[in-house]
Amino acid sequence: MNTSSKTHSAMSHPLQIAGVKFLKALAKHSDVIMKAYLSGRVNELDVDAKVLEKLVELGVLWRPEPEQDLRLRSVVRGLLENSLRDERNRQIDANIGSKVAAITTIANHYKEALHQQNYAESEVYMEDLTEQIYGLVDNLKSSVRNLWRRIHNEFGYVASINAKIRENELAQSQLTEMRQQLEMFEFDELALLAGNSRELRRLLVVQLQKSHSEISQELTLAQAKLIDLLGKFREYLQRSQLLKGFVLHYQQKLDFQIKDYAARHNVPSLFNIAPAMIKPANIDVSNIEHEQTFATIVSNIKQVKHSLGDNKTKRQGQSFDVNDIDSIDIESDTIKLAIEDYFCQIMDTGERMSALEYHQSKELDIDSEQWIYGVISGYQGLTVEEQEFFEIDTLGHPHPIFNGNYIIEDVELGFR
Repeated sequence: MNTSSKTHSAMSHPLQIAGVKFLKALAKHSDVIMKAYLSGRVNELDVDAKVLEKLVELGVLWRPEPEQDLRLRSVVRGLLENSLRDERNRQIDANIGSKVAAITTIANHYKEALHQQNYAESEVYMEDLTEQIYGLVDNLKSSVRNLWRRIHNEFGYVASINAKIRENELAQSQLTEMRQQLEMFEFDELALLAGNSRELRRLLVVQLQKSHSEISQELTLAQAKLIDLLGKFREYLQRSQLLKGFVLHYQQKLDFQIKDYAARHNVPSLFNIAPAMIKPANIDVSNIEHEQTFATIVSNIKQVKHSLGDNKTKRQGQSFDVNDIDSIDIESDTIKLAIEDYFCQIMDTGERMSALEYHQSKELDIDSEQWIYGVISGYQGLTVEEQEFFEIDTLGHPHPIFNGNYIIEDVELGFR
């Protein structure tokens, strides 16, 4: 009875159920798998779509690109190669250097077959080359996926913090080795090897370079995450060691009591830390939650009313001289003519010039502030079509106290 329950428990294990399901799928669809192994691809017209979907879901087949045919996973191909003792395709190795050398050799075979117009043999070499490249890319991506699984799990398959630290260091060494192996790809040499062949350039340059860039980026992110996890693990380790030391001290000295360090004459530096000073409060006018408080404060401000007795005499009628008005007209005409000359000089030279530079160069007998306002008014007085030919920029600085206020010191005019 006990043996039966143990057997039932083993059979119900999720891993065993998944493994049996996987092996049954391999046995049931062995003809599809062997055809894919021998031809390098799956003819999707000869196989039911549900069967292909199931094999892809189980990880037996995969599609390298949306427009490519389904192919065997490298692990399944490696299993068949080792079982069948097939020396034809047993060139895949864990070392990237040997794989790159195998790819280079097959590419040379393909080019030689094309040169001799042996197209049947060239197709065989092309299939072999394609399988080698896709197998290499699949191995690299599989390694990156396994690395990310360990990172996301935070090395949960080991219990202690020390074991997690060792696993993290091992993962970093493996990542560094993988990045060093990626440096073996010499894309300049691969481009020369591909030459004018469109198929070779697609495989050796485009496909490999794209995968190389994606994997390098993933490894960079993984390395940053590993360093962050290592710091976290070491922090946990320090805290646990401090706590274990405190517990051990308590076990050895049962009469130990914590002293009131604040009452001692010489306070240890660990406890002699002054509290943080409160920073001066600043009004945040952008905070909507304080709007009611601001309104209450403003409503309590006393209204100051100034006496209007002194202004009554100022508001009475006063005499004026017509000559003063004439002088103002003459002055305004002078500014207008100077502004027109300023615009004409910009159009003649085609160079940008600020208003104050023109004011100083012409030694105009006009107040500088009034001159800047006059230039701005002259630009705004142009029609929309005329303004499209010019571009005016303001030169100045923001107000040091009041936010949103910009002090204009000069304007610069030029063509767009």
